[in-house]
Amino acid sequence: MSFQKFTQKIREAGLNPIVEDAFSFYYNQVAQGASGKLSEAEIKPPAETNVVKYNEIKLTHPAPLDKLAVLKLNGGLGTSMGLSKAKTLLNVKNDLNFLDIIARQILTLRDQTQVDIPLLLMHSFNTQKDSLDYLSKYEDLELSDIPLDFLQNKFPKLRQEDLTPFSHADDSKTWNPPGHGEIYMTLAITGTLDKLLAAGKEYAFISNSDNLGSIVDEHILGYFAENNLPFMMEVCKRSEMDKKGGHLAETHNGQLILRETAQCPADEIDTFEDIHHYKYFNTNSLWVNLKALKNKLDKNGNFLPLSLIINPKVVDNTPVYQLESAMGAAISVFENSKALLVDRERFAPVKKTNDLLIIRSDAYKLSSNYHLKLAIENPPVIDLDQKYFKLVDDFEKRFAQGIPSLKNCQRFSLTGDVSFGKNVIIKGDVEYKSDKPITLQNCTLK
Repeated sequence: MSFQKFTQKIREAGLNPIVEDAFSFYYNQVAQGASGKLSEAEIKPPAETNVVKYNEIKLTHPAPLDKLAVLKLNGGLGTSMGLSKAKTLLNVKNDLNFLDIIARQILTLRDQTQVDIPLLLMHSFNTQKDSLDYLSKYEDLELSDIPLDFLQNKFPKLRQEDLTPFSHADDSKTWNPPGHGEIYMTLAITGTLDKLLAAGKEYAFISNSDNLGSIVDEHILGYFAENNLPFMMEVCKRSEMDKKGGHLAETHNGQLILRETAQCPADEIDTFEDIHHYKYFNTNSLWVNLKALKNKLDKNGNFLPLSLIINPKVVDNTPVYQLESAMGAAISVFENSKALLVDRERFAPVKKTNDLLIIRSDAYKLSSNYHLKLAIENPPVIDLDQKYFKLVDDFEKRFAQGIPSLKNCQRFSLTGDVSFGKNVIIKGDVEYKSDKPITLQNCTLK
């Protein structure tokens, strides 16, 4: 009886029947008692033969740039930082926002290679209009035969108490994004995948729009194409600051698999966070063979059965579940999938204002072809007082007069209501505290 109510809700919203099938696939798992957990007994660290080293790649043919499409996930609002529009509209470097830099990367690459490489953005209902309105100033960005964007779907939320549909006067609160794992299904049901294939595109490079380090790399594309791989995930070595995030593993039959934080049983957290045991984390930069994807989707009713993630939330004092999946989980769906160990420079996401400060500082530079490059060996570890710096408006107010130099900084921990003027340099490992509002300027902290 409960699922009939979901069916009615999904159909009244006018969603594609495949979205209903996908939701049913995950809902039935929950109804049957699935926890969405992946136990240590089921996995082990990946064999080194499954992890390709970037610096060991050797190519015999030029990269097939004419067969490449670039896809960016652009559905996030950045609500955790107090934003109400697409996060990618936030200025991030040299008075340019994420969308400026992404657009200019692609336009510059097309100009340099004389290849029309398409850019596609996967939007949510929350981000589509604002983003497309902003990008309209880049008149040459959209190609005639391939759309600039496609729209993500939504899943209804479940009441934890009885697994029935959650209802609310504000209908938008009754739905949740199904996670970026939905990208494969959405490519199919919007017709975007068929358009790409019809245009001769065989490979897709997919990454988060807030990760400006995820640029097209011909070396990686060439390796992916030459070895006829169906799927490859870029990974980095985990450090202490990555230990709470998901990690790469493999099943006992050698199939690579991704385990997210929400999938770890509570009594296995110590092993999950052991960066020497599980050495690699997913950067969410993926290379996908579009013909292999089409084949998989055709065999599964245009839906990839990715691992379930049950995300518990509370909406206006009501405990709910959000059913989601991660696009990196597709590594377990494709046989002979690989992981590629890349340099940390290819992973520069902005999830908090801590990250925003690093990228705006002189620790990074923006090259003439709009590539974000580290000016130092490793980015500093930044910990800003969340009471005063969590929200972008508060962050902007306190850095309005200048961004401190971080190119000689390894770590900076800041506690208190501190504002920054001009000519502030931070060197080494610094912990700064103030019990009263203060403005720093013309000084060096070390």
